[in-house]
Formats: sequence, C-alpha cells, structure tokens
Amino acid sequence: MFAGLFISFSVLASAQVVKVDSTSNWKKSFKAGLNVNQASFTSNWKAGGVNSIGFNGFLNYKANFKKDKNSWDNELDFLYGMVNNQGQGYRKTLDRIFLQTKYGRELSSKWSFTSSLSFLSQFAKGYSYAKDINGVEQGTLISDVFAPAFITSAWGLEYKPVDYFKVNFSPFSPRVTIVADNNGRFNAVSATNPYGVLLGENTRFEWLAFQLAADFNKDIAENINLKWRYVMFANYETLEAKTIDHRLDLNLTAKVNKFVNVSLGGILIYDFDQDSGVQLSQAFSLGVLYTFQNYSDK
Repeated sequence: MFAGLFISFSVLASAQVVKVDSTSNWKKSFKAGLNVNQASFTSNWKAGGVNSIGFNGFLNYKANFKKDKNSWDNELDFLYGMVNNQGQGYRKTLDRIFLQTKYGRELSSKWSFTSSLSFLSQFAKGYSYAKDINGVEQGTLISDVFAPAFITSAWGLEYKPVDYFKVNFSPFSPRVTIVADNNGRFNAVSATNPYGVLLGENTRFEWLAFQLAADFNKDIAENINLKWRYVMFANYETLEAKTIDHRLDLNLTAKVNKFVNVSLGGILIYDFDQDSGVQLSQAFSLGVLYTFQNYSDK
C-alpha cells in the first residue's frame, strides 16, 4: 500500500487604493508585496522532493514634486528573499537596497537639466556554494551589507519624449565604491581588489565618469505592466569596452484579478570589477500586493 503526504501553500491577495489629491504638487505612490511558499513531504513520497520554506518581499515608495519648471523626484526600493531547503539551511535569493533623489530644471517640453544622487547595496551576507573534495557543499562569502555599495552623483540632461520613458545623459558622474571590512574576507571575488577596491582599503573614487540611465514603465496590455531600468557607467580614466559597466533590471507584472498578481523579474549585470562574465538572476512571485497613490494613471 502506498501512502504519502504533500503540503504546499501560498498567500494570495492584493489591494489598490487611489485617493486623488489634485491640490498637491506631489505625486506619491507606495507599493509593497510579499510571497510565502512552503512544501513538505513524508519520507515515502515517491515523486521525490525536499522540505522547504521561503519568501520574497518588496517595498517601493516614490515621492515626486513638480511645480512650474522645477521637479524633485525621490525613490526608495527594497527587495529581499530567502529559502530554507532541508539539509541546506537558509539561503538568500533576492537582495537590493536602492535610494535615489533627483532635481530637474525644465529646458523645453522634452529636455531638462538634472542632478541626482543614488545609493545601491544589499541587506545581508551573500555566499557562493560549491562542493569540497568530500562532496560536502560549502558556502564562501562574496558580499555583505555595504560590501559592495555604490554612491553615484550624476549631472547632465534628461530626455523625456513620453510619460512612460526617459533617458538621462550624465557626462559628469563621480562614483564611490564601498567595501566594508575589506580585510581579505572577499578573496573569493579577488585577492587584491574585490569590487575594484584595493585590499586593506574601504573606498574607491571614480571622479571622471559618464553615466547613461534609461527608465521605462508602461502598461503594455490590459492589467499587464512592463518596467525596466538600464544603467551604463564608464570611467574615462580606464575607458575600454570591457571596463564599461552595464545593469538591466526588468519586471513584468500581470494583475490576474483583484486578488491575484503575478510578477516575473530579472537582473543582468556586467561589471568587470566583479566578474569577467555576465551575471544573471531571475525571480517569479505570486502573492500579496498592496498599492497606494494620490493620483490617477493616465
């Protein structure tokens, strides 16, 4: 006689609140989501499987001011996820801290002068995993909070032909790279200069640099939103094709109904100071979503 037990659950719900404030020069939006998943099996479950529990969550807040020819845009974006597979312990799946503030002065209907300051890092330690000579999987530290972290000040022009797309050209974009406690603990990344910061030092300054940043955010079909952000960073002093940094963040969100939202996202990174190859990550989520804004979308 065959006996088995399989348990799996997911939390599914969503809510959207729109309270239009036509008297304010501020456009504010708040989004938060949480997905939880779990699976367990009896020891005689013949289809195979591993007991696990995991979650991923995000929080995004925007506060954008516009009056006459002046604008001030602010964004906070947090993302974190983990999974605990039986026999492997907790492992991070998603991790991102992004903060940005940007001032703009309108020059024409499509062009503006802009000056921005942004911060990018992560919340927790990150590891790479590989099996040792005995076949036992071991974790090696490759990142931590403020290791690395990037602070960039970008000065230039913004071209915004439509509401859902804009691109910033910033010929002066100094950046500081931070690696906290850079004492050899990131030898798996580099034994001499992890993330481009010399061993024993905590910062690297790139004063003369160019940055291009493009943003797209649009409902491409009914209840389907596509959002992506591309950033290119080039240091004039070390300028050659292989040293130009590229990062693409992409997210596709589908609202199935008022209770269910599905999101598929991915990140592509090329940074020669981190790795000579292209880095890719992908995540799929289905779960709780709450949004609030004080304006109506066009």
